[in-house]
Amino acid sequence: MTAFDVRPITEDERRSTFDLLGRALHSNRVSDEDWARYGESWPAEHKFAAFDGETPIGITSSYDTEIAVPGGRTLGVAAVDGVGVRADWTRRGVFSALMTAQLADVAARGLPLAALHASEPTIYGRAGYGSATLGKTAWIPRPAARLHERVPAAGSVRMLTPDEAVKEIPGLYQRIGLHRAGMMGRPDLWWAIAHDRLVGPDGHHVVAVHSGPDGDDGFAVYLTVDRRTLESPDEGVVLKVRELHAADPVARAALWRFLLSVDLVSGIRARFRPVDEPLAPMMADYRHAHTADVEDDLWLRLVDVATALDARAYRDVAPVVLAVTDRKLPANTGTYEVGPAGARRTGAAAHLTLDVDTLAMLYLGEWSASALAEAGRITVHDPAAAARADELFTTITAPWCGTYF
Repeated sequence: MTAFDVRPITEDERRSTFDLLGRALHSNRVSDEDWARYGESWPAEHKFAAFDGETPIGITSSYDTEIAVPGGRTLGVAAVDGVGVRADWTRRGVFSALMTAQLADVAARGLPLAALHASEPTIYGRAGYGSATLGKTAWIPRPAARLHERVPAAGSVRMLTPDEAVKEIPGLYQRIGLHRAGMMGRPDLWWAIAHDRLVGPDGHHVVAVHSGPDGDDGFAVYLTVDRRTLESPDEGVVLKVRELHAADPVARAALWRFLLSVDLVSGIRARFRPVDEPLAPMMADYRHAHTADVEDDLWLRLVDVATALDARAYRDVAPVVLAVTDRKLPANTGTYEVGPAGARRTGAAAHLTLDVDTLAMLYLGEWSASALAEAGRITVHDPAAAARADELFTTITAPWCGTYF
């Protein structure tokens, strides 16, 4: 194996590592103008790079924020917003070394969780991440689709100017709050690159805001894509929904009603929506709301298993004893009693044995213990305990992230 070094980056290495990430993810090199505008959203803090001499060959980046867990509490989380290895250095241990350095740093900073969106899902299980939320892609044909008459209609929707979209939406997102397990806070650096760049004066996305009796309570961000060609001149325009957040079902319905009212659109496509969002029953003809795909969304990593398990709420059934194995962070390896009163380490015999990546799949309530056992990811020592774990970890509302990073 060719030698390389892994270390935190310096201020002078921000641009070169950002360019490296772009090349690894097959995106265009950032221009000097865009770097001057958005470069502050790529701080040196919490970034580790692999170097061949002085040349960066791999990068992993994260920023600190918070995530909602079942029961309403929020926990600190490292949002991993960029991982890439130069093409001529892949499969030579660079990724593993970067993940090891990053996880050790996250643990040292006292953050109990880390999270990411996986470009290659098969590789992150090796670092202890598990698929913790799913997202569906909704496809709604236009102009046939419409909401049925009993869907609540109240308030008003207005479209924002680019300057208004930059100024108003961060505060509105904060007011809506992290009301589903898996939803994440958005620090200032997130808004600059993931929102302002898209909706501001140089962006192409549109923002619509719903106002109810108590003021603004929901927003949608969307882009129109022209699919017409010489061969298919009637293909029409697709409205692609990037975000739709609302404080309550009335505001959500009003935003969907607005999107369905946009003229000259042949269909609406919304990716990474909550799997339990009731779009089909909202339609006059439920077949007009298609689920085109269901895919992994947020990947979670329990960095401090004891703290994370004790922080979330559980249903009122008898406790279950879990034996957890963590090869990257061996301090987590141990046996935990989990029940309505919380979680604690124990010397009792385990009912279920699982790796830390599988525990992440269970943690937010997306997957059941019984399903994971059937898939070979959990070893069951007490069959009755699997059913109890199903009840303990389940949530009424499906977990959902709703934030790109």
